[in-house]
Amino acid sequence: MNGFFDIPSDLQHSWAGLIGVHLREALLPVAAGLLLALPLALLCNRYRWLYPPVLGVTTVLYAVPSLAFFVVLIDWTGQTELTVMIPLALYSLVVLVPAIADGVRSVPDETLSAATAMGFGPVRRYLQVQLPIAAPAIIAGLRVATASSISLVSVGALIGNQGALGNLMAAAQKYDRPELAANAVLTTAVLAVLCDAALVALRRALTPWMPRPGRRRNTAPGEELLTKGAAR
Repeated sequence: MNGFFDIPSDLQHSWAGLIGVHLREALLPVAAGLLLALPLALLCNRYRWLYPPVLGVTTVLYAVPSLAFFVVLIDWTGQTELTVMIPLALYSLVVLVPAIADGVRSVPDETLSAATAMGFGPVRRYLQVQLPIAAPAIIAGLRVATASSISLVSVGALIGNQGALGNLMAAAQKYDRPELAANAVLTTAVLAVLCDAALVALRRALTPWMPRPGRRRNTAPGEELLTKGAAR
């Protein structure tokens, strides 16, 4: 068991340190992808003709192997974490843009009409009504993007010690220590499960009107939000 957590010194991190690096390289790109996807999805909903080309471009980018991105980026960003995180942020867009656009588009027209009648302007309606109601779809997209990003970080081991826990796989082959590969796989899986659970908890906190197991929903989506908004 000691060998399981005995990290080679050339990786320059302890086991806990590798976990921290892995989370940083995985979650920052997802956050960046979300920040880019929010205005893109808003534009796609405002100008419907924009949605197919945006989705087409992001899909093409998703099809490009990460190694190809590394080859292009490494001349500008070098063998750094940024070289790993830029492709992951682009990969997140292909999941988050349609998730946000479809989620916002699914808000019932009567809810939007009621919000307008109550004096909600376009910005307030988008932030306080449309995005909260679309939260389940957005969180679902974030869950997929986060799990994918956590697993893909390990590819960074191919450009030096930039793969976080993935570096353990290279070290396992280099030092003939298969327990290091097992460590990398198990720890990565646990991180993905924990992050997914955190996002599920966030969805429940952001959508108190959604039905819980064993609990019936008494209000339609948007009614509780409009009631709270009118009271402010």
